[in-house]
Amino acid sequence: MQKPKMQEIKAFVPAKNFDTSLAFYQDLGFEVVFSEDGIAHLNYAQCSFMLQEFYVADHTNNFMMYILVDDVSIWHEFIASSGIADKYQVRLTPVVEQPYGMRDFTITDPSGVLWFIGQEIDTRDTCSNA
Repeated sequence: MQKPKMQEIKAFVPAKNFDTSLAFYQDLGFEVVFSEDGIAHLNYAQCSFMLQEFYVADHTNNFMMYILVDDVSIWHEFIASSGIADKYQVRLTPVVEQPYGMRDFTITDPSGVLWFIGQEIDTRDTCSNA
């Protein structure tokens, strides 16, 4: 039997205040593809997720997403200089080189969802024995 094909996985991200969360993600650069009755499809380039008007503190405070980017420093500078963290009173951390091979930072959305934004670190040995 042939294995079925998969195109994408979309997470349903919870929102305590749907309108505030929607505005937050738009300020980050996501475009609203669809929004109706407490659910929105948000897109940024080839990345997308569903925002839902759903909030359970224990669930939301343990919900995490990871965005893989080409240049984490550019993303951090964009968010820091835009004032998004202050506008929504959310936490933005500095960029850190992680032992798991990533340079990343986090930003918490207005509902408490933790977003990691990072890039892979080239951990290959750059020396050669040519």
